[in-house]
Amino acid sequence: MNSETHTGAPTSISVSAAWLSITAAVIVLLLLAGLHVVNPEFDPSWRMVSEYANGRHGWVLSLMFGAWAVNSWSLGVAIRSQLTTTWGKIGLLFLILAGMGEAMAAVFDITHPLHTVADGLGIPCLPVAAMLICIQLSRRPAWYPAKKMLLWTANLTWVSVVIAAGTFVLLLVTYSQAGGDLNASSTSVTVLPAGTIGLVGWANRLLVVLYCVWAVTVAWQSIRLAPSIKGDPQLMVSSRRNNQREGAPALPL
Repeated sequence: MNSETHTGAPTSISVSAAWLSITAAVIVLLLLAGLHVVNPEFDPSWRMVSEYANGRHGWVLSLMFGAWAVNSWSLGVAIRSQLTTTWGKIGLLFLILAGMGEAMAAVFDITHPLHTVADGLGIPCLPVAAMLICIQLSRRPAWYPAKKMLLWTANLTWVSVVIAAGTFVLLLVTYSQAGGDLNASSTSVTVLPAGTIGLVGWANRLLVVLYCVWAVTVAWQSIRLAPSIKGDPQLMVSSRRNNQREGAPALPL
């Protein structure tokens, strides 16, 4: 059984951190769009976002990843008081790890071995965080009206990973069948041979967008709910009793 203690300030949501998270997410998306403008030579249908480090204005990509880390970490600060069960705290830990991966990607670009570690943290950790966090939040009385939106956006994060993985495999298979050299470096390939299905680039960009959509959704809901969560002691008691009955969350179908 998980219990929680509410004593005034610790129960409140950090509205400033939530706004910072939303602002950072908007910056991420604007910088991502800007990369397409300043690097038109990269075909977005099959070039990964990280490959912009090999083009002009690589610093724009670093800023994008840095803003992404701020987005994740500030969201964690904003809602940490709402994550009182064991599973909720594990979700917060995964959100922190996702931010670490995003921050590492800002420092270590695709040419550095540690960029693989950054991908290994940033990409899979956020969907885990999104699911665990939204499952708990949707069970709290104040957050319940936003349950569908929270769970929909959380599920879209892992769906985007599946789509990205599937389109990557599709690219490799069709590229090989078209006579492409799988051992060739990405920088040496400028045009895909006829018959190659290149959709992984769009899937990669969709992943970035959906990760940001989830963060903005949670941050915006936290801003809307902050006044009632801070000022309604009956809501706090109801929330405590609800979480004491939670136990381990079951994943929604």
